[in-house]
Order: sequence, then C-alpha cells, then structure tokens
Amino acid sequence: MDVGLVPFLKWAGGKRWLAERLKAEFDRPFVGYREPFLGSGAVFFRYGPTPAVLSDMNSELIDCYRAIAATPKDVADELSKLELAHTDAFYYEIRGMKLCGAAERAARFLYLNRTCWNGLYRVNLKGEFNVPRGTKDAIVLPTDDFAAAADLLNRATVRVADFEDSISEARPGELIFADPPYTVAHNRNGFIKYNQKIFSWDDQRRLAAALLAAAKREVRVIVTNADHDDVRELYRDFPSKFSLSRHSVIAGGSAFRKATTELLVTNTELKFGDGA
Repeated sequence: MDVGLVPFLKWAGGKRWLAERLKAEFDRPFVGYREPFLGSGAVFFRYGPTPAVLSDMNSELIDCYRAIAATPKDVADELSKLELAHTDAFYYEIRGMKLCGAAERAARFLYLNRTCWNGLYRVNLKGEFNVPRGTKDAIVLPTDDFAAAADLLNRATVRVADFEDSISEARPGELIFADPPYTVAHNRNGFIKYNQKIFSWDDQRRLAAALLAAAKREVRVIVTNADHDDVRELYRDFPSKFSLSRHSVIAGGSAFRKATTELLVTNTELKFGDGA
C-alpha cells in the first residue's frame, strides 16, 4: 500500500528521502508494523501500514498526533488563527505560552515546528521549547491533509514509550523501522558527540541489543544510523548493511548542506546495490 501522504512536520533526521527506497519491503506481507522513533512519521505516512504501533519519548509530539487523530479540523482551524497572528514578536510570545486545549496545543506545536530555526525540537532544563525564530513564514501548507492523516493515525496505536518497550513487544513476522537520534557525526568528522543529551551511546547499545533480540524472534528489522565504524560494530550480527548517500538537513542553510552517507542495517531482503 502506497498512501503517499506528505509528513506535516519537519524533523531533524526525517526519512522522507528514504521512504521510496523501502517500497519493496512494504510490498511484502507482514503481520504488524512498529516505529519506535516516530518523529515526522515519513515512512508511516508514505505507506500507511496496519496494524501499526507508533511511539516516541517526546510527549508533545505524540500529543500533536493524537489531537490530529481526534479533531483534525479543529487543529487546522487553530493553525490558521496562528498564521494570521504571525510576526517575529508573536513567535516568542506563543513559544512561551502553555495552552490548555488539545487542538490548540497541537496547532502551537505545528506553528513552532514550521517557524523555528530549521524545524528543530529542543527544550531547556525546565522542559521549555527554546529554539529561536527561523527564516520560514509558511504556516498553513498546501500539502496539509490532516483529515487523511487522522484516518491513518486512527488505525494505529500512538503512544509515548521507550523504544525498548515497543521493540520487546514485536512478534514474529512484524516489521520494525527504527530511526534513532544519531550519536556520532557523519563521514570523516570523527566520533563527535551529537544528540548525546537525548540519546546516549549507552542508548545506542541498548537499541542494538533490543533489535538483535527481535531479529532472533523472526521480526523483520530496518534501522538507520550514522555510517561510522563504531555503529557498524554495534550491528555486526546483522546480515546486511548499506551506505546510503544523501544531503544533510541539519545545517542552517542550503549553502552549508553537505553530501553525507547514512547507514541502513537490516535482516530483510532489501537490496540497494551498495552493501558493505
């Protein structure tokens, strides 16, 4: 099934660029789908697999998805109100606000995601979103289809959960797509800590162990990460590893976006022609 919905969130490390290349795997039958690092949900919204368990540790993100699933029109209406009020000053005003209604909170989350610097999500020690204003002013997008997104989300279980809890529940014949925060830099930059505060190297080890245990239960696993020798060593027991080229979306402007390679590890029959 190829639904082809465009993700409505911009997310650092999002996999919209990869989703099409996974089509062969989604054409094969599976008994369930799990995405333990949901983020923008690019792969889920591309294929709409069912049944699905979608999870993330970011409770604001999950609340946004749940609000869209429950009241897509209300979220769209609230987002339109924010678009009308949008100014640089309003960005910082709404950033500091705590809203009560689920639809209002979801619209705020979308507004900040679309107008903050590079679509990043970052909070301070108090748990407050603190990303500065970016350069984008597009708030209501022509690709927004919250009703269609709600239809897909209402067929799935959407929850806040640690990745290990979700992966441990996977049954034989299920498909897991895991796209964790990367903890090492790309290419020749060496072992530079990245996302260390939210996802440590110990978490990377824990993830690799959980996915290997799932693979031994005959769960189909696809996991992406930075292409680094230490990451490859974590997944040494998986049969297939591929280096995939793309352009970085972490940099602040297109002039600084560099070609990088990312690692895809799997125990499935996926073929990319550049296994290593």
